[in-house]
Amino acid sequence: MTVHGTWVSYSGTAEIVLAAVLAAIAAAVAYAGIRLPLPARLPRPGRASAIMMLGIWAFAIAALLACSAAYLAQAHREGVPTAPRVTPITPITLTGAGVLFLVIAFTQKKKGPRAALCSAVIGTAAGPMIFELPFDLIIMSRTYPVVDPALFRLLLFGPLILTGITTLALLSLPPAVRLRRATLWCLAGMLAVFAVWGLFGFSYPSAPGPITLNALSKILALITALTLFLPERAEGI
Repeated sequence: MTVHGTWVSYSGTAEIVLAAVLAAIAAAVAYAGIRLPLPARLPRPGRASAIMMLGIWAFAIAALLACSAAYLAQAHREGVPTAPRVTPITPITLTGAGVLFLVIAFTQKKKGPRAALCSAVIGTAAGPMIFELPFDLIIMSRTYPVVDPALFRLLLFGPLILTGITTLALLSLPPAVRLRRATLWCLAGMLAVFAVWGLFGFSYPSAPGPITLNALSKILALITALTLFLPERAEGI
């Protein structure tokens, strides 16, 4: 077991079990893609449900910001440095999200500027969360907050996971969203990359191997989000 970065790497039996579980889930998602006969439209909520979803989403973001601020304040009182780490993944995430926004907006322009903007905003928000939600579940128990680990692990990851779930739930709002075979296959590809990463202990991306696997899985997550907004002529995919 090694510590490098912001979480403890998996090792030994835990490393093998993690990789095996992720590979099994990836295979199941890929098989579901094979069995999906046609693009499936997500159930659309009514007006009241949509307003409630947006309210819970806003609350989750506010809770995340408040809990993060509380953690930083407590760390400052304890005299613990909390400067954010600079990683090579951040430019990839930002660039990919920008490209995703532009591509979704362009593919949805025939539905009008308002619908195109709504689709682009929700798709761009959901893309990173497709990566972040399973990623957080994997590393949550391996992190070591520098102040009161048990309490702040709950305070930080609880709102973060709720934000991920509510952001993905917003995908039911744009009428253009369709669940396609390509969506499930790209998601399976991301989980397969996670499985390979698991063989390296799912270690912090500071070495070339984990950095590459992190970047590749994040790109696949963004492509997964893009497939939900493919134009009508691509619905057979």
